[in-house]
This record gives sequence, C-alpha cells and structure tokens, in this order.
Amino acid sequence: MDASRLNLAGILASQNPSFDLNIEAYDISTSNFLQAVSNYGDRAVKEITNRKNAYVVEKKRIADKTKLIEAEITDCKNREIELLEQLEKERQETKEVESSASALRKQLVSIRQKCESIDVELEQYRAVTANLRREKAKEQSVLENHAAGLAPELGACEDRLQCVIEGIDRDRLLFRFAAIDKMAPDREYSFVLDVSGKLYKVITTTPLLPTLPILLDKLNETRDVYKFIARVRRAFRDMSENIPGV
Repeated sequence: MDASRLNLAGILASQNPSFDLNIEAYDISTSNFLQAVSNYGDRAVKEITNRKNAYVVEKKRIADKTKLIEAEITDCKNREIELLEQLEKERQETKEVESSASALRKQLVSIRQKCESIDVELEQYRAVTANLRREKAKEQSVLENHAAGLAPELGACEDRLQCVIEGIDRDRLLFRFAAIDKMAPDREYSFVLDVSGKLYKVITTTPLLPTLPILLDKLNETRDVYKFIARVRRAFRDMSENIPGV
C-alpha cells in the first residue's frame, strides 16, 4: 500500500483495522540498501587501498628522487669545493707568475741599463783601440823604416856570424847556425835568446850546450851580443868535432 494514500481514519473506523507493512518489499529494500552500503564500502576500501598504494609508490619515487637530488647536491658541493681550491691554486700561481714577471721586468730594466753602460764603455774602448791601432801603425811604420835601415847591417852580421837571426816572439830572438857539422850539414844548431830583462836568458838550445851558462854569464857582464854569438858558434863546432853524432 502506498503510504501517501493511507487513510488512517478509514482504517481505524473498520471493525478489524490492519496495516499491510509489506515486509518482503522492506526486506528487499533493506537488502539492496545493505548491498549498496557494502558495495560502497568495498569501493571506498579499494579506492583507499589504491590511493595508499599510489601514495606509497609516489612516496618511494619522491624518496628516490630526493636521494638522487641530495647525491647530486653533495657532488655539486664537492665539485664546488674542488673548483674553489683549483681557483685558489690558480690565483696563487697567477700571483707567483706576476711576481716572477715583475722580477724579470726589473732584471730586464737592469740588464738594459747595464747594456747601455757597456755600450758606452765599448764605444770608449773602440775609441781607445782606434787610437792604439793608429799609434801601433805609426810605431810599426817607424820599426819597418828602422828595420829597413838595419837590414843591410843584419845581413852583414848574419854573413859574418854564419847564422840566421829571427824574431820569434816579443823580445825573443832565434839564432840558427849553418855549416857547423860538415858530416851532417842539415843538423840544426840553434838557441833562443830572451832580451826582455836586464839579464839575458837562453830559453832553449838545440842540441844541449854544456858551456852555455858560462857564456851567458860573460854576455850579461859585457853586454856584447856579437861576441856571445861567436862564442856559442865556436862551442857548437867544438862539441860536434869532439863528440861525433851529436
């Protein structure tokens, strides 16, 4: 019976009033309701479970991503520290290079100043050298003129003493005798006389002449070079005659 059409007054006025409660429909309706509630609960539980699982998955994803980001941040910090250390090292090296370059520039300035000073001294030396060369040329010319004047006298002296006189060094004269040993005319008899000091010295003799120290003492006493040369020649000749093969 439709409750909206229920005539309560008419029912109560009847001899045996009664109501049709429609229990079966109620049971069906209640069963449907409970089933609907159960279905809703299942869907809610499933949705909650799905959301929970999705949350767990998302939470794990975020945690993994957070770890990855934290690792990247740590790596970036380490790289930043390394870069800062490298930058500080490069700054220090740059500072050292700049200091070395400054020192080298100062050295270069000093070297240039020294070079300029040396150039000035060099020019002075060149001027002195040029003057010395001119003076030496003049002296050489005088000596050559003097030597040209003495050449005949030197030739006469060599002919008389039967020797060749050569200047082999400064203040040193080589006397080489000829025709000493008739058995060996090519054998050399010579000596070198040093006239640089107050006392004359004989540097070398070929061959060795035992009486040379005595002859040299007489030379330094008399200063007579011609007699000394003649005496040395005579001593060489006597030695070759008394000691064959010398």
